[in-house]
Amino acid sequence: MMMMILNRSRLKLSSTKNLRRLSTSIPHRIEDEGDWFYSSEWWDDGDSDPNIVFRSVSDKGNGVVSVVASHSSRPNESQWYKTENWLSQRYAELSPRREHNAFFRILGYQWRTLRFNDDTRQSTAKVMAAYNKSDPGTIFLRQQAFCLAVPYLKSMVSVGLASLSCNYDMPSSVYGKTSMNVLCIGHGGGSLPLFLASKISGARIDIVEIDPLVISASTQAMGFPPYSIMKKCGERLHSKPDLMDEILWNGIHERLFLYESDAEQFITETSNIYDLVFVDAYDGDDVFPHKLWDPDSVFLKALGERVHPDHGTVVVNLHSDNDLSDESVLPMGKYASQVGRAYKKVLIDDFESVSGLAFTVHSPWVCNTSLVVSRGFRNSTRDTVLNALISKSLQVENTLDMPFSCLQYVKRGLVFVD
Repeated sequence: MMMMILNRSRLKLSSTKNLRRLSTSIPHRIEDEGDWFYSSEWWDDGDSDPNIVFRSVSDKGNGVVSVVASHSSRPNESQWYKTENWLSQRYAELSPRREHNAFFRILGYQWRTLRFNDDTRQSTAKVMAAYNKSDPGTIFLRQQAFCLAVPYLKSMVSVGLASLSCNYDMPSSVYGKTSMNVLCIGHGGGSLPLFLASKISGARIDIVEIDPLVISASTQAMGFPPYSIMKKCGERLHSKPDLMDEILWNGIHERLFLYESDAEQFITETSNIYDLVFVDAYDGDDVFPHKLWDPDSVFLKALGERVHPDHGTVVVNLHSDNDLSDESVLPMGKYASQVGRAYKKVLIDDFESVSGLAFTVHSPWVCNTSLVVSRGFRNSTRDTVLNALISKSLQVENTLDMPFSCLQYVKRGLVFVD
């Protein structure tokens, strides 16, 4: 049976005690369905038999890839009728000549967690399962676009959008007046690009994933829109979206472009100039590939030419136990600064006409750090940068109607990269 796979950024808890403490406390009303409070629903300690919905072996070195399903307590079943009515209404609008008594029913909501080798959690997404009562044998999966379950993704989104906004007209892109070109290196379950496409009407998002099994995982088991898949020739795999794509995604799927490609090959062949780039790519051994951070690599030098010279921003997910060169374990500070210096050198220092800065912030609850390299900043001190980021993070929250506070992720231990 074919299974699915996801991208590559290992999620590590800073403390399992924190997980238990957070998951057993009684909070006030939580609006964000991806809040860390709910992590106990999908983060298990291996004591119970997992509900494996897909399982296969990658031929790209990612080992055994599995997708594990677990129950989600939200949205509450009493609220399902709202989405059921919306789906039925969308069906009637898009197929006026078909039967008008089509009724959709929701089977439930699940967390879908993608793992490597039955251990490493690579990605988690919330997925809705529904069916049309006239065809109950066909089940539709739809990933919940506004739900980011993993703290480091919220960190990457928050610092990336806030940094870009310091030198870029974010509201214009949010409301679809101007285009924003985004590149995601590493796909996983697709939560990050789907979130951005859903929140920013002008976002056009290229996604690069080297492992075709990861692509299959996201589209077949984690509810990512299959219409996004691209062929090597640059055309869509599916010539046009089917009716359910149109019903479920309402145009979002048309702004997502998912490529099966090596990151180096893609960045050297594309002619696009990107406003925002996210790098979250780890291999099956949980290693950040050397060619993605080597200052002399073809990839990094090509990336420098493809990032907008005035405001281009690159965000890299880092975690603390990567094997870099001959060192098996590096403390987070040394590791982050080593990768940070490489990105800062190639993206900023090597360009005489480009100004900018690089910094890191820590993600809460997990051992991840977000590295940000952003062009456009000039003669900025730590205080002026932090104040600008705080101001812009509040603007991002309001303009995008974010389900979580960007501010808490922006102000967590900002450290400049020398």
